[in-house]
Order: sequence, then C-alpha cells, then structure tokens
Amino acid sequence: MAIKTDALWLHLHWLTVLAEQGSFTRAAERLEVSKAAMSQKIKELEQQAGVPLVTRTTRTLRLTSAGEKLVEELRAPFAQIEQSFFSVRDSAGPLRGLIRVTAPVAFARQQLVPHITAFLKEHPQVRVQLEVSDRLVSLASEGFDLAIRHSDTLPDTHVALPLCATRALVVASPVYLRQYGQPQTPQALSEHQCLYYPRGTETPQWTFCRENSSEKVVVNVSGPFATNNSESIRDAALEGLGIALLPDFSAQGALADGRLVEVLPQWRTPGAFAEHLYVVRPWAAQVPRAVSGFVHWLRDAFERQSKSAMAP
Repeated sequence: MAIKTDALWLHLHWLTVLAEQGSFTRAAERLEVSKAAMSQKIKELEQQAGVPLVTRTTRTLRLTSAGEKLVEELRAPFAQIEQSFFSVRDSAGPLRGLIRVTAPVAFARQQLVPHITAFLKEHPQVRVQLEVSDRLVSLASEGFDLAIRHSDTLPDTHVALPLCATRALVVASPVYLRQYGQPQTPQALSEHQCLYYPRGTETPQWTFCRENSSEKVVVNVSGPFATNNSESIRDAALEGLGIALLPDFSAQGALADGRLVEVLPQWRTPGAFAEHLYVVRPWAAQVPRAVSGFVHWLRDAFERQSKSAMAP
C-alpha cells in the first residue's frame, strides 16, 4: 500500500535522525518513540523508495549509498524548515531558547556573569551556556552564538558591536608600596618586582606615553611571576608580590575598595591590551530574537555602567 506523499515527511525526518544517532535505539530515544515504531517507519520508507536505505547487522548500522544520498539532500531543506519555524515562533511572545557564549576568563567572572544573571531573571525562558576561556574560539565550528572579544582586530566575516572601552592600568598593593616605595617614573619600574604577561622568549617590556604628550618610554621589566591570565596577575598583586599591568576590568573591584592602588596614573600604556571589548557573532540573515535581545541588553548594561563610573 502506497504512503501518501504528505505522510512521507515524517518517515524522511526519522531517517535523518537515524543517520544522526547511528542506531535505532538512540534514534528512538531521541524521537521518544519505541524502537519497533522506528524500525517500522524505515521499513515503510524503503518499500516506497524501492531500494534499501539502511544496512542492518546485529552490531552495526550504516546507510546504503542511496540512504546517504537521500539524507545529504534532506539536510538543507529540513534545516530551512526548522529555521523558519523558530523564526515564526520567536517573532512574538517572550524571548526563549539557548544562547551559547564564550568570553575571556577574567572579564566573564568579574563583569559578565552579573549581567547574565540579571538578564535571565527578566527572561526566564532563555538559557545561557557560557564558556570562559582565554583562547580564541571559532564560533562557527564550535557552535557559539556570541563571543566577547578583548581585541582591536576582528574578523571581517563576523558582526562586531562595541561593548565598552577599556584601558590598561599599572597597580600595586598598599603593602608592596609601603615596603618598596612608589615609583615616580616609568624608568623606576626596572628596580621593582613586576608581574606581567609572558611574550614568548622576548624580554618583557612595558611602553609608556605621558598624558597629553608625545613623550614615549620603553622599560624592561622583570619579576617573580608571569602568566597569561589577568585575574591571576591581579591576585598576585593583591598578595604584595609586585607591580602589575592589568586591563581595567580586572583591577576595578580591588581599586574601588583600596586593596590595589594605581601607579603612575599620569602615564598611559598603549598597546598593552586592546582598547575595546566587542560582542561578536557570525553573520546571519536571520538572528534569533533571544540572541539579538541579549546583545542589546549587554550593550545597554555596559553603557549604563560606563556612565555611572564617569559620574561625579
């Protein structure tokens, strides 16, 4: 008995799930149906196609060449159908869905997470999966919707929106400064214990420019501790281990409560770190409302935070 064409959609969808899961048992669990029902649907589809689509043994399952060709040709149409459905579903009502985000460790822990929790309280049908990592993650290949990047060099293939400006600060604990003195010039740092980012085998150098001046000073620094994580450098500075060069978001909390003190505030350190944080997403013709809503939320939150910090 022939199956009506419109009824074949279910059979075809189940075949793609079977190909994805690699077994009747897992495919049945994924679809929340019985293994017998799963097997019957594939059998009916093969009868209508007139060719075997799946090769079964007691231990393995694989698609025939006809099955592989059919599944490959079905992937794009089913993905488009899924995207169209979610687009319609998301066009009204509350924000919903999963947002996968990657962000630098220190910034995520100290600045980003409080904004995420506030967003989730207002949008309870949204879920955020955050990966904190200082490596440069590939959004497309690793399935991330968004990345927070502390960089002034961004890929042309992505949409990058400014989140906030940042600057580098030279800081130390009051305990360290009482013991070793406050440096009055950049050159004096060569006599101090400095905590820094390692740059391969190169001698670590900090470059300084005086505010409102073209004067430039390059200083070789050294010290007992170097690491590629600003939070770890900050913690070492809090312990009085030395003078640290940090992005402002890693130092703000400790500066506010007096556990760290800014050193050489009349000097800038260009090139030490990027001067902006961006929220980055892969280019797409349609962006899920949850993703775009989250981006707007973050940008508004950091703009308010910046204005509050500048207020007298």
